[in-house]
Amino acid sequence: MRTLYIDCGMGAAGDMLTAALLALYKDQERFLREINTALDGRAVVSAAPDVKCGVHGLHVTVSINGDEEGEELHHHHHHTSIGQIRDFLKAAPVSEKVRSDAIAVFDRIAAAEAAVHGGEMENIHFHEVGSIDAVADVLGVCLLMEKLAPEQVLASPVNVGGGTVKCAHGVLPVPAPATEILLRDIPYYEGEIKSELCTPTGAALLGHFVGRFGPMPPLRISACGYGTGKKDFGRLNAVRVLLGESESEKEGLLELNCNVDDMTGEELGFALEELMRAGALDAWTSAIGMKKGRPGVLLHALCRPEKRDNLLRCLFLHTTTLGVRENVCGRYAMERDFSTAQSAYGEVRVKRSRGFGVTREKPEYEDLARLAREHGVSLRDVKDSIK
Repeated sequence: MRTLYIDCGMGAAGDMLTAALLALYKDQERFLREINTALDGRAVVSAAPDVKCGVHGLHVTVSINGDEEGEELHHHHHHTSIGQIRDFLKAAPVSEKVRSDAIAVFDRIAAAEAAVHGGEMENIHFHEVGSIDAVADVLGVCLLMEKLAPEQVLASPVNVGGGTVKCAHGVLPVPAPATEILLRDIPYYEGEIKSELCTPTGAALLGHFVGRFGPMPPLRISACGYGTGKKDFGRLNAVRVLLGESESEKEGLLELNCNVDDMTGEELGFALEELMRAGALDAWTSAIGMKKGRPGVLLHALCRPEKRDNLLRCLFLHTTTLGVRENVCGRYAMERDFSTAQSAYGEVRVKRSRGFGVTREKPEYEDLARLAREHGVSLRDVKDSIK
């Protein structure tokens, strides 16, 4: 399986991710032409060789009115709403995949900013991330992901740095509040370097593209790229990406199960919903015969080891069982991501699954059902109208 692994030992920022991915792409001039055409003169992206700690990498610069992106520019850029960013991206001359990926990344950032500052997502006006240099970083990563076309994207836990960072609202701890929200469910740690190593843009890009975080699995590496940052530290300030082939990897999972014979169908249905909310990868029931001829239900929940305690609490809270069994199992899975398609009735999320030489797409049921109810049509009508 074609696998991209991102080493986040020095965090993640949009420009560094762009540079590292660009280092893997053979036709760098073509990429620069395409990204600058998409930006329509609002910014100019350039790339140049760079050396950090004796290691040769690539440095990407976004210039606006001839000035390089940076802290001062962030503070003086015109504030931009998520609606304005979506409109710009919808008009950009890029593929539908790149467009939908970029919009999804900015929606993540907008949701995090809304959670930090309060109010509705649509009313959020960005400071740092709303400026055109962040649009260039997000578009660049989305465009390169399409060109490199990995079947799965993996990453290490993220080094966020430490200390404080100066933002538009004042001095904030690292990770900044919006970054902390964007990193939830992503393993990260504070390093010895007292600087912001992971930006909101970098965190949002990782959250969108990375399927799993952890140690690098066995890979037959074909290429490696280093995207360097602007600052110099006592260690290599670069995001490293490795592209290679992985064997069909088996993921270690836990199956928690219990027998019950005194719960109603509604109670069982609610328990299944709560198990999924608690982090189960799947939850289901099967009919069984219990002692003394009693009919019963075998309830199963599949999860990763780190979700075990959450699911155990859920099982004991929402079922009548007195004991839960645990089985260790392996799973081979296809990599999954989402894109957005347009139907005659509105936007529909489409789940794309890739791996083992197979690719398939399926519209999300919840979106089909919502649009069918809103417009008084059938699920099939909505599905058949997707362009």
